[in-house]
Amino acid sequence: MPTPSMEDYLENIYKLIEQKGYARVSDIAEALEVHPSSVTKMVQKLDQSKYLVYEKYRGLVLTPKGKKIGKRLVDRHLLLEEFLRLIGVEEQHIYQDVEGIEHHLSWNSITCIENLVHFLQKNPEIVEQLKMRVTERDKKT
Repeated sequence: MPTPSMEDYLENIYKLIEQKGYARVSDIAEALEVHPSSVTKMVQKLDQSKYLVYEKYRGLVLTPKGKKIGKRLVDRHLLLEEFLRLIGVEEQHIYQDVEGIEHHLSWNSITCIENLVHFLQKNPEIVEQLKMRVTERDKKT
C-alpha cells in the first residue's frame, strides 16, 4: 500500500491525466504546491513501486495498478466531501477537513461511510432532520 504522501501524488496524477490527458512534473508540482525536484523524487519512487512508468524528459504513464489506486483515491476524496456536505459541514471547511482525515481512515471505514452516504442520499428527509437539529443547536449556543 502506498504511503499518505504517495497517495497524494497518485491522486493528483490521476486527476491531471483525466483532465488533460497527461501529467508533467511541473503540473504535479503546481497542483501539490511542492518543488519540481520533490516531484521527481516521488515519481521515481512510484516508478520503482510499479504505480507508474517514468522516463526522464519524456513524462509518465500510470500502470494499471497506478490507475486503479488513483481512481480509488479520487473516489475516496469525493465520497468524503459528499459525506461532510450531507452532515452539514460548511463548504469552506470541507476540502481542508477531507485532506486532514482521508489518510487516517481504513478502507473498511470508507466502505461504511459510503454505505451511510448512499442511505442518506436515498432518504433526504433524514438529512433535513439532521440539518434542523444542527440549526436548533446553533441557535442555543
